[in-house]
Amino acid sequence: MSQTARLLIDSQCALGEGPIWHAGRQQLFFFDINEQTLFAVTAAGEIVDSWLFNETVAAAAIADDHTLVLATDTGLKQFDLTTGGMNRINEIEADNPQTRTNDSRVHPSGAFWIGTMTRSEQEAPIGSVYHYRAGTLTTLKSGISIPNATCFSPDGTIAYWTDTPTRKIMQCVTDPATGLPIGAWTLFADVSEGRGYPDGAVVDSKGYLWNAKWGGSCVVRHAPDGSIDRIVEVPVSQVTCPAFGGADLKTLFITTAAKNLTAEQLAVEKVAGGLFAIDVDIAGQAETPIQL
Repeated sequence: MSQTARLLIDSQCALGEGPIWHAGRQQLFFFDINEQTLFAVTAAGEIVDSWLFNETVAAAAIADDHTLVLATDTGLKQFDLTTGGMNRINEIEADNPQTRTNDSRVHPSGAFWIGTMTRSEQEAPIGSVYHYRAGTLTTLKSGISIPNATCFSPDGTIAYWTDTPTRKIMQCVTDPATGLPIGAWTLFADVSEGRGYPDGAVVDSKGYLWNAKWGGSCVVRHAPDGSIDRIVEVPVSQVTCPAFGGADLKTLFITTAAKNLTAEQLAVEKVAGGLFAIDVDIAGQAETPIQL
């Protein structure tokens, strides 16, 4: 099955990323990482608010209806959506100016998995993946170039993840109560023969994984056995991350990027960096609040 997503907002993000649906506010939050900006939009595509930061912000977890926890340059920070106030929660690589946060997501246990990577355009393996829950930060992986596709099965027993340049999506068994790995990482899907590179991903309520393809102009839905179930076409090349939202969690929102495209490419991909959406026949999972 193949379908095509529609442009929802011509947001022209240099690096659109990290979309999450906040059910309590009925809003989608997403970032332009390169422009240090957070957006809040409705399911209909109305920009409700935006915030400009003085550091890189790449991902968010929901604390409550008024508060997000942001994965920033220096670590986790509590962000008040009403006042714009920020409070430090936990430092992450705050003393390393060569890295920044990237793809991150909350496990059904409330554990926040946070990825870091090099700031440069090089594929230097100096990033890591961390697990934060109830005040404790644990290093899960290191020696990573570009951490992506962090997502989890509905029952919290499987974690998925990729180091994008490898073009392999991995999986491991996790403790559903803590979100910590309790098994070895094994191959979920080798996508090296497919379109583009594996970027952000999300798992729907049936346990199928939807993976954005950087350079591949699509989002691919993988069955639990790793096979391809369907493809959602996106009319720009650099597709970064999907997220389920809307009142029934049956809208798939998709962020994209315009960075590094040539003038000739931008002339063709006029809406690169836009936010796209498509209505699907399966609901996603509601975001679990972070366990602080």
